[in-house]
Amino acid sequence: MTHQTFSSSPNRRTALAASVAAALTLITAPSWAQSTWPTKPVRIVVPFAAGGTTDILARAVAPELSKAFGQQFIVDNRAGAGGNVGAEIVARAPNDGYTLLMGTVGTHGINRALYPKLPFDPIKDFAPITLVAAVPNVMEMNADKAKSLNIHNVQDFIKYAKANPGKLNMASSGSGTSIHLAGELFKSMTGTFMAHIPYKGSGPALLDMVGGNADVMFDNLPSSMAQIKAGKLTALAVTSAQRSPALPDIPTVAEVGGPSLKGYEASSWFGLLAPAGTSPEIVNRIQQEVAKALGTPAMKEKMLAQGAIPSGNSPADFTKLIASEHVKWAKVVKDSGAKVD
Repeated sequence: MTHQTFSSSPNRRTALAASVAAALTLITAPSWAQSTWPTKPVRIVVPFAAGGTTDILARAVAPELSKAFGQQFIVDNRAGAGGNVGAEIVARAPNDGYTLLMGTVGTHGINRALYPKLPFDPIKDFAPITLVAAVPNVMEMNADKAKSLNIHNVQDFIKYAKANPGKLNMASSGSGTSIHLAGELFKSMTGTFMAHIPYKGSGPALLDMVGGNADVMFDNLPSSMAQIKAGKLTALAVTSAQRSPALPDIPTVAEVGGPSLKGYEASSWFGLLAPAGTSPEIVNRIQQEVAKALGTPAMKEKMLAQGAIPSGNSPADFTKLIASEHVKWAKVVKDSGAKVD
């Protein structure tokens, strides 16, 4: 009886090893790709012009993420339609972690109630990463205009606005933003009228405020802080439920607005989001690094001095906040009768 023996030649063994290695590579590729992310620059889309609070916060966080991940995090301003232009860009981007959004209460809390045909779904099209900061808005006037009209507080403002309907105009960072809605809510509760002038962000609006071409604005506090401290803008009140530690001497609107403004509150928030379907590993890694950066004494001090309250909460908590804000702002839009103009 003849016995056959089978032995592998060196070439066959090499080929077999290569096949096994290739198979293992295919099996482990997704997790390897995620763990080595990022391998190229990451874009943070800011859906408003440079100079506003959304832009300020994105530019505060971007260098911290660049240091943490060893790749550049680049801020890309894409203004228009109350933040909808930039938000849609991110909603339609690949969910590979290389395109993020600095979303706002406008893009993810207000706009769905305000725009009849929103080009994205703020819930389904995004993966929330973390709330970066919450801020009060500040009701402010051009300092020279306030002085010339003898307006020193909210009651003075209401009295003048009622006696002179339409003589004051109201700047905002865009139709449907929290800045716009804060003003519309004020108008509806006090029975006053100011013509609304929407801009493509707080930066351009503030230029006209300081230049005397716009009279009143309910701006996010961080973007207006420097002009308030310089005396070019007069802060009449903050729109939050409590006074801001950054401007402790400035009252809240509800505090000094009289019976018609009881319960008035219109604060803002800003947070990072990715396109829906982005790897949870990438989302969690970004959240952890943002939370770490916001937790440093230097960053905390810088943000609080500007009027922003840093967060860095979990993706789950940020998701819950967005859901609750839809309910709140839908009511504000309905009650104020605010419209996109």
